[in-house]
Amino acid sequence: MPETEVKATISKSTGLPRKRFYRARAHSNPLSDSHFPVPISPSQFDYSLHYPQIFPSSDQADGSRKIQFADIGCGFGGLLISLSTLFPETLMIGMELRDKVTEYVKERILSLRVANPGQYQNVSVVRTNSMKYIPNYFEKAQLTKMFFLFPDPHFKEKNHRRRVISPFLLDEYAYVLKAGGIIYTITDVEELGDWMKSCLENHPMFEALTEKELEADPVVKLLSSATEEGQKVARNGGQTFQAVFRRIVPSDQTS
Repeated sequence: MPETEVKATISKSTGLPRKRFYRARAHSNPLSDSHFPVPISPSQFDYSLHYPQIFPSSDQADGSRKIQFADIGCGFGGLLISLSTLFPETLMIGMELRDKVTEYVKERILSLRVANPGQYQNVSVVRTNSMKYIPNYFEKAQLTKMFFLFPDPHFKEKNHRRRVISPFLLDEYAYVLKAGGIIYTITDVEELGDWMKSCLENHPMFEALTEKELEADPVVKLLSSATEEGQKVARNGGQTFQAVFRRIVPSDQTS
């Protein structure tokens, strides 16, 4: 990209990339074939490409420090940026299917790292299809939090299989979440909110957080305020519907 073109995509006042140069369709078809590199297994994921200050080389030392938060369909990265400073010692990644949006988040993180030395080193983004490749990125019981904020509602019944929360996919999420790990979901579509809540309620490896737990969790407050979609809903005076569930070990497996 020519230097003048690069400069045009960066805001002079903030030093951050301008969204209008990275606009894309609101959602992509997760069942279509896209071409991008995918690690064969979690051990093949190169942390040094995403967290160069923490992992200067592809040799991950003892491998004890791994990604714990995953934002599925991270959009323009608003939640990740907020979480990065709230949990500075936690590695986190956004997973986004749209190429232009992924590129925007990459540029946003790089710009924030330059403007704030020592900060935002724990956050990154990868272009991938999380409905197909979650086990390629995360080991069993690796994650402590997963986020599904304002996902594509896929209104038509024949397209419900494309929804990112489903009984089948919850099996995979339960696999990569450690016991006690939390799934956060939010939408402004009531029917989808009911669907996601019902899927989680009916899955044997998840239980809802209590109202007291929700109030005490600082992340819950970010669900409706940190993302572009959430801010848009708030500006328009719309409603949101959230479901926050904990990964549990079923009672018949504890003995």
